[in-house]
Amino acid sequence: MLLYLEQVTPTKRAPERDQWSAKALFPVFTGRQLTEIGAADVRAYINNRRAAGIAPGTINKEVGLMSAATNWAKRELEWEISNPWAARRQTEPAGRDRWLTREEAARLQEAAQTQHRMERYPWLDDFIRLGLNTGMRPGEMLWLEWRRVDLEGAVITFEASGTKTGQKNGKPGKVPLNQEAQKVILARSRFKETHCQGSPWVFCRKDGSRIESIKKGFAACVADAGLVNVHPHDLRRTFGSWLVQAGVGIERVSGLLRHGDVAITARVYAHLRPDDLASAAAVLDRQKPDRKPERTVLYLHTDLHTNANGGLAGKKKPAVAG
Repeated sequence: MLLYLEQVTPTKRAPERDQWSAKALFPVFTGRQLTEIGAADVRAYINNRRAAGIAPGTINKEVGLMSAATNWAKRELEWEISNPWAARRQTEPAGRDRWLTREEAARLQEAAQTQHRMERYPWLDDFIRLGLNTGMRPGEMLWLEWRRVDLEGAVITFEASGTKTGQKNGKPGKVPLNQEAQKVILARSRFKETHCQGSPWVFCRKDGSRIESIKKGFAACVADAGLVNVHPHDLRRTFGSWLVQAGVGIERVSGLLRHGDVAITARVYAHLRPDDLASAAAVLDRQKPDRKPERTVLYLHTDLHTNANGGLAGKKKPAVAG
């Protein structure tokens, strides 16, 4: 496991995730070889974590780390071992659907703009504003380099790369900068010119070092603003939600969020415009082909009289017209 953390984890987009998982795993499995861990040990670990109230998603990440390390040892170190961690995924609840209203976003920004917050986290307000206006992922903003920012062209570029400075899918891409986002970039540029002219990072400290995490400061702003259940990634979800509510089509929103499949965007955001979906379905009503006129049935009446058997000799006889 230590070898995996040393050689593989640093190459991941979010190495801190492995580190957090390892902290939970080490007290239980320190001193034990992968070959000594069996299915019963894995089941016991999962049950104990669930009993401790740990979320299924967190457990899945911990189990996933051990499974990945085991597979890596089998492939790279040629260990002949089984993988008792495989196929142990816990059922996770439905994905988050948290986004900020305009009023909530204003309160969050006000909390980040207080003198105390600006002194301690001078980059936090810019981070919030850029997230709300570009839909960039938190990691994409924290790993943003100046060389990929084109202020004149009002665009941020992602190169084809599987590194932390690329997109999640490793493909090239672009993020347009609206006027508010451009103001953020200018603010960060002034910060750089004042404190750290040689820093390659858009979000950096006064000494030029990259901001690695904004979770602590962000959580403090959320609390000060009187908000609940708000995470940094919700800025991206808010960006998409505001666009959909403003009438922007799902395909265009998908492009701005750089989703690999428009179905992902529809699944997350389409419910925000139920009227739009209803009107879309109504299009079919307007496209029905002309129907042939219905045939009219007329009834010809005859006089009724009693026959020899006491029955009715006359009956209604339908005649088709048209």
